[in-house]
Amino acid sequence: MRATVVCESAFGNTRKIAVAIAEALDEELLSVEDPLPEIEAIDLLVVGAPTHVHGLPSGRSRQAAVDQGGTGVDPTRGIRDWLAELPRANGQLVATFDTRLENPSWLTGSAAKGIAKRLRRQGFELVAEPESFYVLGTEGPLKDGELERAAEWAETLSRATRESEAHFVGSRLG
Repeated sequence: MRATVVCESAFGNTRKIAVAIAEALDEELLSVEDPLPEIEAIDLLVVGAPTHVHGLPSGRSRQAAVDQGGTGVDPTRGIRDWLAELPRANGQLVATFDTRLENPSWLTGSAAKGIAKRLRRQGFELVAEPESFYVLGTEGPLKDGELERAAEWAETLSRATRESEAHFVGSRLG
């Protein structure tokens, strides 16, 4: 299985989760500033971002993160831009995640749900429901145990991807 993990991160928390996922999958990690991967060559695309103002980060919310001391933030390019440039898929598998405060999603919003919605519209198929990992404040840190939970989630994604691929091959043969 070949997977690619892509993330946007303002204070480093989302990137830490992405690193844990990429390491568990033993695959590459890209930033939204990196060139787009070849979608056809990927079995699983995992995309994540921090939740800003109840959803996907925007230019304004990224600038606010920079103003609050966020490092490595490009206020001119984020996950929205990356998704807009992504070519249409043909049923390739995807999973989405975000970092956010640990409150009900109806209260905090969820970048993962917004990413999933956009990717489904572009022809991707979700291999798992959008997942949230929790931070203790706007700037973090991550809640204890979240890196381990991210690695465990990655393992479930790997199993689900293999099962989905086996089902797809079996349905084409049968």
